Parts: sequence; C-alpha cells; structure tokens
Amino acid sequence: MRDSADNHYERAFESWLIDHRVQYVRADEHKRLGPARRSVKNFDFLLHTGSSRQIIAEVKGRTFKGTTVAQLKGLDCWVTRDDVEGLQMWQRALGAGHEAAFIFAYRVVNVDVDFDGRETLLLDQDRYLFLAVRVDDYARHMKRRSPKWQTVTLPAEKFRELAVDLVALLR
Repeated sequence: MRDSADNHYERAFESWLIDHRVQYVRADEHKRLGPARRSVKNFDFLLHTGSSRQIIAEVKGRTFKGTTVAQLKGLDCWVTRDDVEGLQMWQRALGAGHEAAFIFAYRVVNVDVDFDGRETLLLDQDRYLFLAVRVDDYARHMKRRSPKWQTVTLPAEKFRELAVDLVALLR
C-alpha cells in the first residue's frame, strides 16, 4: 500500500484489496488523460477479479453517522455527472471484459453500529463499510441532486436494490 495516498477512503479501500488478495493497479489521478480527444476523469483503481473480467473502480468517500446499516438507510450515494460520464467512457474504451463501478467507502462515525452482518474494515481508528454500484445501473436510475454542482444521486429504494458488497462485485 502506498503511504503517500492522501485520501483516507482510498487508503482504506486499498487495505481491503490487500487483505482480500485482490490484484489491482492504482491509477494516477494527477493527470486527466482519456481514451478520446477530450480530457476524461480518471478512475481510481483497476481490479483484476481472477476471471477474464476487470473492474474499473471509482472510490467515493462518505461519512455514515447512523447506528444501523440494516436496509441501507442513511447512506449517501451522490456523485458528479463527470464521474458517471468518465467511468462510462473508460468502460467503452477498455472494451469487453471491463466493467465500471462506484465503490462507496463509508467511514462510520458511531462506535456501536449494527452492520447487519456486513463486513467492515478497521484502519487506524476508523471503521469503513464498502458498497458497490455498477456505473451502468447507476446511470440508468440516477436523478439530479444539484444543478449548480452537477451532482446526481440514486433514489433510496434503487440504491438498496443495486448496492452490493465488494465480494459480490468481484465474483
């Protein structure tokens, strides 16, 4: 794991990958290169699943202040339109065998939380929960959140339907 990673959500996700022996490549986020003539937002990680499928992962860090994740209530899942368009462009550019997904990394604030049997990761003093939503599913069901900031989100019932644990995503 790179110690120079500034984003604690990405450090936590990278620790999860290492713990689960998932092979990955970390993208260089300092350059906005692209598969087309225009600049495209880079993804964060390319995950090798062990099969012929690879996951193009964009980590989105959020804070969870609730006391239970049962029924996945209280979990923010907003992203920018640029995030959605960038992941879809990378998915098309990298072609068959590549699937893009948002990885929502929730830093859990409360000490006593019912995780409803879901796996968490303890890193330093923080606990994290990870959920994934495939970008195509996200794009199909997203709703405008803020026109000013160009953000979108999923309705709560769609998020509960589409969000999967990381292990399920990697199968």
